[in-house]
Amino acid sequence: MNHPVFQSVFKEEMHQYLNYKVASGYKEVSYSNHLRQFDKFCMEHGIPRPVFTDQHAAKWIQRKENEASTTHYSRVNGIKHFLIYLHRRGFNVFVTRDINFRQTDFQPHIYTENEIVRYFHAVDTYESSRNRKDAIQLPILFRLLYCCGTRINETLGIRKQDVDLRNGIIKLYETKNNCERYIVLNGDLTNLVRQYAEKCFYLLGDNEYIFTTSNGGRLSGDTIYNRHRLFLHKAGIPYLGGGRGPRLQDWRHTFSVKCFKQMVDAGLDMYVALPILSTYLGHKTIYATERYVRLTMSLFRTSRNVSKIRWTRCLGGVGDYEIN
Repeated sequence: MNHPVFQSVFKEEMHQYLNYKVASGYKEVSYSNHLRQFDKFCMEHGIPRPVFTDQHAAKWIQRKENEASTTHYSRVNGIKHFLIYLHRRGFNVFVTRDINFRQTDFQPHIYTENEIVRYFHAVDTYESSRNRKDAIQLPILFRLLYCCGTRINETLGIRKQDVDLRNGIIKLYETKNNCERYIVLNGDLTNLVRQYAEKCFYLLGDNEYIFTTSNGGRLSGDTIYNRHRLFLHKAGIPYLGGGRGPRLQDWRHTFSVKCFKQMVDAGLDMYVALPILSTYLGHKTIYATERYVRLTMSLFRTSRNVSKIRWTRCLGGVGDYEIN
């Protein structure tokens, strides 16, 4: 696997820290994503010398507009350990405080069928003067988010060697919780990925990312988030702001609700369907999955009908029994 390329004033220390962690038995991907973000932050804020002040730290720990609580917690606390590493080596750095994880009552946006059609029309008709490849790669990327329930960083971390075009299977390596897993594409999506591969894969080495910038680098989550905001506007879907979405992560929630409903409609018991969905999503426990499965009205009607049938059987065929 290609090692990440760092460009900031701390680039040498980042490589040394990453090598140290890998040699200690940790996976590179567990640290490389956070280091990329910190490297980008240092570049954007023009830090010329290997010094990280309290003013820099105050900006770094601020929660981004499109950042979930869990992502904010992971990003800041992850880099704190790198700052401690620099401090112990004698660098003049301000070590950030811990960010407490806060559960929220945030309700994800579950896209309606009409919104999905409008959104993907905006995606499919988009053209960029800065990256002409966007016209063919963004329709694939956003369909993976919706049709397969992948996280954005997992999707952007797909390399050419991870894609099995013959069987329609993609291996996700750069995953949260180090839960490497496979996603299986349906026939239509497999054909779309094959068409995309015919146009682009011949330019890529096996270790290179399949979704790239105009200069061949890995696309960033911030870039895709900006495109997402544009597509929402073009589709006429109101953006509420303040972290209320609709977010990119809401495609994963939408996938989860629809997938869960599909399994229930097929006759699978809810308590059997939930662990299956949890494993597919790469969650460590089903409790994380429970937050993804929201009882929309259509799903509620399904569960209500299933419950009514079971109550009818238990009550000896009293078909007029109504569940309140």
